[in-house]
Amino acid sequence: MPGFEFFGEKERAEVQDVLDSGVLMRYGFDGMRNNHWKALELEEALTKRMEVNYAQLVSSGTAALTVALASAGIGAGDEVIMPTFTFVASFESILALGAVPVLVDVDNTLTLDPEAVENAITSKTKVIMPVHMCGSMANLKALKEICSKHKLILLEDACQAIGGSYEGKPLGSYGDLGCFSFDYVKTITCGEGGAVITNNKTYHKNADHYSDHGHDHIGKDRGAENHPFLGYNYRISELHAAVGLAQIKRLDEFLVIQKKTYTTLRNALSIIPEVTYRAVPEGGEENYSFLTIFLPTEDLARSAHKALGKAGVDACFYWYDNNWHYYKKWSHLTNLTSLGKIPNEVKEQMPDYNKADFSKSDHWLGRTISCLIKLSWTDEEVQNRADKMVNAIKSIL
Repeated sequence: MPGFEFFGEKERAEVQDVLDSGVLMRYGFDGMRNNHWKALELEEALTKRMEVNYAQLVSSGTAALTVALASAGIGAGDEVIMPTFTFVASFESILALGAVPVLVDVDNTLTLDPEAVENAITSKTKVIMPVHMCGSMANLKALKEICSKHKLILLEDACQAIGGSYEGKPLGSYGDLGCFSFDYVKTITCGEGGAVITNNKTYHKNADHYSDHGHDHIGKDRGAENHPFLGYNYRISELHAAVGLAQIKRLDEFLVIQKKTYTTLRNALSIIPEVTYRAVPEGGEENYSFLTIFLPTEDLARSAHKALGKAGVDACFYWYDNNWHYYKKWSHLTNLTSLGKIPNEVKEQMPDYNKADFSKSDHWLGRTISCLIKLSWTDEEVQNRADKMVNAIKSIL
């Protein structure tokens, strides 16, 4: 991770096809494009790789979450349960529809705590949205049981975990809907892009229309298409899809490299008894894009993170202080700071996060360090990194 490390002839060839045709839009211009339909090809490749019936490409991972929620009919006043540890896009997509983000604690998986989820459900809850942060997954079996019990939608945010699996199913395909991001720093990239996957025909049809101004895409005359309902522009371009089409064909290649590097680093750290690891639910396999460790205390985690930086071990993250990924720095959400008026439903229903008790999340994130796994490292570089990590962490214990 990320796939841009391996940009090469395959990506250039797919992009050149688009440039040669001169058609950068995914819809229309049939006579000009020499039968090149990169977005359609990538959607077909995604359905096969993710073992689902439908895939809808969109302009970003944030767009994917927004479109997925809209496709399931989520709107003003509906509550969506999400974790305290995620990317800001999670609550942005919810708020974009006038829905209400309900934050709950994470557990030692660093994803949604099923018990906390159960306790947060109200009569207005419509969706449970686990976020598979840093390449590993939530306890999807427990969450699915909760959804079945309360008749809720399970939406997997798998934007950071493409290629991982749970009970033999690709992450994103276990729930009712799944979302991916293909931005520049993801395991496979389009530069900018995202996708919604599902086995639900209605959700897919809605996503297809909603992401393109409500167009029904019936017939071959775009100007004559009808608009069954309101939609917006979340389209991906053919140029972005072309890059992704080359990258999806290389996903398994990338995963092999990531697992090998991850395993080398983890084996090296295994000599330090104070270092433990996030829990991976039984039946789950990470995509190995990050190695995530726990130190015994917050103070030791902070010291270890500083020591790693001083040792030249880059791309290691202490999420507890991170502006984008942990609730403590989301003052714009807490204070509902917005350029426009916030819907009444959101103002009236959203919990007061200034007073919220997320001490369980703090317990885990305060002790967490995640280290990115890069694709381009040589075996020698990986071993050198492993040695530096061991020495740096030992130095603060």
